[in-house]
Amino acid sequence: MPRILLVEDNEMNRDMLSRRLIRNGFDVVLAVNGQEGVDLAKSAKPDLILMDMSLPVLDGWEATRRVKADPETAGIPVIALTAHAMEQDRAQALAAGCDEFDTKPVELPRLLGKITALLPSLA
Repeated sequence: MPRILLVEDNEMNRDMLSRRLIRNGFDVVLAVNGQEGVDLAKSAKPDLILMDMSLPVLDGWEATRRVKADPETAGIPVIALTAHAMEQDRAQALAAGCDEFDTKPVELPRLLGKITALLPSLA
């Protein structure tokens, strides 16, 4: 069962998305701020990270930079999740090291397609 680390500070978004991912066959680990996300990327060994960009303690851009800078976690694909849908927001997320970008509100079929593309073992 693929493990996804969901880094999301909004309780409603975290609950809704984690339940939907679990129903689709994923093991979900939760973090509520960027620093917790960085720490869990090392300890939980997720197959993929869904990273909100607007987070407390450490924002998603910095958290992603730290995940990608650490040799232990650099290979974990990161999908940025944000309500900011402008092209410069996508460019900023990719520049921080995110492998993919998706907008909120999350459209699950679209997000699942991106997850599958980044985890070839699911295809």
